[in-house]
This record gives sequence, C-alpha cells and structure tokens, in this order.
Amino acid sequence: MRSIWRTLDAELWRGVLAIAVAAVVNGLSFGAISVAAGTPVWVPVVMSLLVFAGGSQYLAVGVVAAGGNPVAAVLGGLILNARHLPFGLAVGQLIGTSWPARLLGSHLMVDESVAFAMAEPDPRRARASFWACGAALFVAWNLGVLGGALTGQLVSDPAVLGLDAVFPAIMLALVLPSLADPAKLRPALVGAAVALATTPFLPAGVPVLLSLVGLFAVPRRVKEAAA
Repeated sequence: MRSIWRTLDAELWRGVLAIAVAAVVNGLSFGAISVAAGTPVWVPVVMSLLVFAGGSQYLAVGVVAAGGNPVAAVLGGLILNARHLPFGLAVGQLIGTSWPARLLGSHLMVDESVAFAMAEPDPRRARASFWACGAALFVAWNLGVLGGALTGQLVSDPAVLGLDAVFPAIMLALVLPSLADPAKLRPALVGAAVALATTPFLPAGVPVLLSLVGLFAVPRRVKEAAA
C-alpha cells in the first residue's frame, strides 16, 4: 500500500487539497443551515458520517425544512444517488477485493473521488487517487459540517440565512454543468416544469419526485448510446 501512495505527485495532492478546502466551506454551509432550520446538531453530523453525500443531504434537509414528508426526502436522496451504480462499475476494480475495502470504498465513492480515479490511466495511480481524494473529502466535509452545525446554533432566525433560496441554489449548482448538453437540457426543463406546476397542489417534496418524468424526455439517440 505504501508503494501505491508514493505514486501520487505534488500536482495531484494540490488538486485533492483544493477539493478538500471547498468541501470544508460547503460543509460549514450545510451544517449551519440545517441547524438553523430547526434540526438538532447531531442530525447533520450523523447524517454526514453515515450518508456522506452532499447533494442528497441538502435535498433531504431542504424537503424536511420546507415541511415535506421525511419519506419523500429519503426517496429523493436515493434517486439522486442512483448515479453511484454506474460509478461502482467504473471504479469497482480499483477499490479492492476484500469486504472491508469494498464497504469503505463504497462509502468514499463520490463524484470527486471517481473523477480523480478515472483521470488516471495507470491503475496504480488511479487506485491511490481514489483513496486519497475520498479520504480527504470525508474528513474535510465532516469537519465542516460539525463546525457549521455548532455555528448554526448561534442563529436564532433561519430566515436571515435565506433558507428558502439557499437549497434551490445549491441543487441548481449541482446540475448546472450538465445542462450545457442539449440532450440533458430537455429532460431537465420538462422535470422543472412538472415540479413548478404541481408545487401549489401537492405536499413539499412530492413535486421533486414527480419531476423525474423528465427522464422520459431523454432523446432516443442518447438512450440507444447508453444501451
């Protein structure tokens, strides 16, 4: 294992450090907003340790904070994290063969760690990149969430944080890079239209799930390429 870590150079470590710093800032925001929205300090902290999926965590807390059903929040998080299935197929051979390695590696399998691994053509460097990025992000994110949750206790009025705007803005930021592809833009617009049309009539969280009908608007050529 030590020889594998030695394959990582200074440039890659700088990239990992930059991602980790961004994770701390993002974690601070999530922790503070979650507690200010009314959840106990332990909720975002434990969620970050056990779930470790920023987008799903923002979605879950946002739905609950808006008065939505916790079941809708969990279902939304599961659907959002469905992308980890192809992630596992792509980097599964890099994680290892033992069950402890597979369990830990699956927990650290986030967008950034997969991207770092896939960017390396050499399997040894790819494996080391995956573990380095995943471990750094896990530590940085959880430290940020803990600090943010403790800070959030000092905010008496959640409205001063712009809670109603922060969660939608963050979710938009997560998907915005993908919208440059016209094939992905159409399903996103259809889903957004469905969510906006049903929001006045349905409980919070349900319109988000109904927006998945936008997947049926995926162009046929994209479906054929995926098959």
